[in-house]
Amino acid sequence: MSLPLVDYHVHTARCGHATGAMERYVEHAIETGLTELGFSDHLFMYWLPPDRRDPELGMAEWEHDFYIEDVERCRRQYAGNITIRLATEADFVPGHEADLENILRRYDWDYVIGSVHFIDDWGFDDARYSSGFDAWDIDALYARYFDLVGVSAETGLFDTIGHADLVKKFGHRPTRDQSASYAQLAARFSKAGVCVEVNTAGLRTPVAEIYPHADLLRACRTAGVQTTVGSDAHAPHEVAADLATAAELMRQVGYESFVKYAARVRTEVPLTTAPGKP
Repeated sequence: MSLPLVDYHVHTARCGHATGAMERYVEHAIETGLTELGFSDHLFMYWLPPDRRDPELGMAEWEHDFYIEDVERCRRQYAGNITIRLATEADFVPGHEADLENILRRYDWDYVIGSVHFIDDWGFDDARYSSGFDAWDIDALYARYFDLVGVSAETGLFDTIGHADLVKKFGHRPTRDQSASYAQLAARFSKAGVCVEVNTAGLRTPVAEIYPHADLLRACRTAGVQTTVGSDAHAPHEVAADLATAAELMRQVGYESFVKYAARVRTEVPLTTAPGKP
């Protein structure tokens, strides 16, 4: 079976909750047979005043230029061995679209991942704040979360929507059938022209499941939404983790291709003939 040998969701130690030198990430990518690696570290929390920004959740503002330099250094160092893309994972926070746009336009990204990690000021995917689930009806929470994800796609700021059902991370499952919600979200993605990310990090969390759920990914396929692939690596050994499982899931729901980026321009790559090790 051919593998989609790119990993478009990779963090660095600058975000405060990842470990290891960037070179080790690249070297592990090469060892596992990746043809392309995309560094996509977290933006600083631009919507908070400096004294309230959590150094464990994103780069400090002053680090961003250095992050760009680090990626360029790796590109030079490993030229000829692997293609390295420059990207970022940016939080969508309603009301701060202009702030984010001002930051994103400073750099020549290959792609931008848009993610929802916060509902109001609650970091719902952070284990430190998991007690926040107790205050919610789970079905209402899913509805609120999916609406935020849909709005994020419609901003036009993002190329790919990251871990589109991250709200399930700790194993909290809705009690109601989500078919209509999945179809509606997929339709919003399609109309907005964004990709959906097939993210293997969920397999390393309590939910033990790829993001997004197979039924949501199938709805995206039906709606004509393209995919990118990522491990959401926060340590070198996580690069390329479970990409074979991601490829199999994509095939099961009907995908025959995935997307690569350069300078925010997409190239569709056949899933069945992706280059690399069998």
